Amino acid sequence: MKLYEKYPIHLSNSLSGEKEKFESITPGFVGMYVCGPTVYNYVHLGNARTFLTFDTISRYFRFLEYKVRYVRNITDVGHLEGDVDEGEDKIGKKARLEQLEPMEIVKRYTEDFHTVMRQFNILPPSIEPSATGHIVEQINITKKLIDLGLAYEVNGSVYFDVKKYNQSHHYGILSGRNIEDLMESGRDLDSQDEKREKIDFALWKKASPQHIMRWPSPWGEGFPGWHIECTVMSTKYLGETFDLHGGGMDLKFPHHECEIAQATGANGKTPVKYWIHSNMLTVNGQKMSKSLVNSFLPSELFSGSHALLQKGYSPMTVRFFMLQSHYSSTLDFSNDALNAAEKGFKKISNSLSFIKKMTQPISSLKSQLSSNGLDLTNNMERMIKSCYETMSDDFNTAKLIATLFEMSSTINRIKDGVLFTDQIDTATFNDFKSTYIGMMEEVLGLKEETGGNNDLLDGTINVLINLRKKVRTDKNFALSDKIRDDLKAIGIQLKDGKDGEMSYEIES
Repeated sequence: MKLYEKYPIHLSNSLSGEKEKFESITPGFVGMYVCGPTVYNYVHLGNARTFLTFDTISRYFRFLEYKVRYVRNITDVGHLEGDVDEGEDKIGKKARLEQLEPMEIVKRYTEDFHTVMRQFNILPPSIEPSATGHIVEQINITKKLIDLGLAYEVNGSVYFDVKKYNQSHHYGILSGRNIEDLMESGRDLDSQDEKREKIDFALWKKASPQHIMRWPSPWGEGFPGWHIECTVMSTKYLGETFDLHGGGMDLKFPHHECEIAQATGANGKTPVKYWIHSNMLTVNGQKMSKSLVNSFLPSELFSGSHALLQKGYSPMTVRFFMLQSHYSSTLDFSNDALNAAEKGFKKISNSLSFIKKMTQPISSLKSQLSSNGLDLTNNMERMIKSCYETMSDDFNTAKLIATLFEMSSTINRIKDGVLFTDQIDTATFNDFKSTYIGMMEEVLGLKEETGGNNDLLDGTINVLINLRKKVRTDKNFALSDKIRDDLKAIGIQLKDGKDGEMSYEIES
């Protein structure tokens, strides 16, 4: 039995508004698409949280023995200022202001994006297509929608006819909006507008003389609309219907709604079975925004160079902090919360270091255990099961971390000589060890953060531990206490175990 059969996933589907059992279209295979960044500026923390969320989700699918094709695009054309159909292309504007070629802007900020992803230990997707690499496909689907009567051309631009589409389908099925309300809201069309209705959206835009990025098309030189690229790239690499589409909550409308309309209109079928949306970030309870001067880049968070930060925090501390909240919850940044996350991460990371070295000197069978050993074994089996059940319950990383803290406490009791591994059923011990390591590293993507001199530090402290053992044997308790107290003063706590054994822990 595969792990995904033993621990089936249930997820909150934005399309239905219900928690549903995940059943992949092709058994054992998951196709997932996530909207990637528009590469016109440095990646911000809101982006990072979204990509961290879906990195964790894809990791867990793989951990459960699914084969995963994960597609995450790069938007390098067509995303206009204000996320609407009028205005200047974000990348083109940046290129004009900096007097560079648009592809120089794309290269600079794509490289920055990849650097930040590596810092957060976010794995690269299976495929990372770009909008400019799929112009032909975007033109072809636009032509198809015109032929089907779902789009129309005006003065070199092509628009999707929402009212026509809504006659046979539901525009608003994802966001819960209805077309009547959308028709009444927003500004009215004026004499300069080309669209038949204000809710129509661009599939292809005619390039003005000043527009830098342009391609030939049946309707003249222009560039694709923002929404069409994701429809094209998701269905090209995952099929006309695929398992899962993700992105930030801010993309649900209009971007994802338009994706559904384009794909359904062109292919006659619902493109995505499950939709997942991650929530936004706040800082000290306020929405993160440039106008409030509370928006900071990952680099500022790592270095502590922003005025709102007391100090810098490591990438793994920040990753751990983000994982402590469910992806659908608002996540609030504060110095207190980050400091608490730093301490928590150090605790479970120290346990990770220890359990990797931990062995069981004597094999034990469950049937041969004492009552205490049986209780300990049963408790370990409960924690192992909890790890899978919490993650299979809508990818609940917050509850998984709570279980990992419980497992960490058990590991520390073994480390301190309070519990002994030969009291534990061997199969359970091995499963406990592999589950803790796997959930930490493979699922949550948390790496041990150790300096280059970690082995030297470990060796030095062990020399002091052996010296302390010697002076205790010689009954020189004053010197023994001094060694202990001096190490504690610099953040290293010695722990006395049974039979004179000692261990240490680096405090935060």
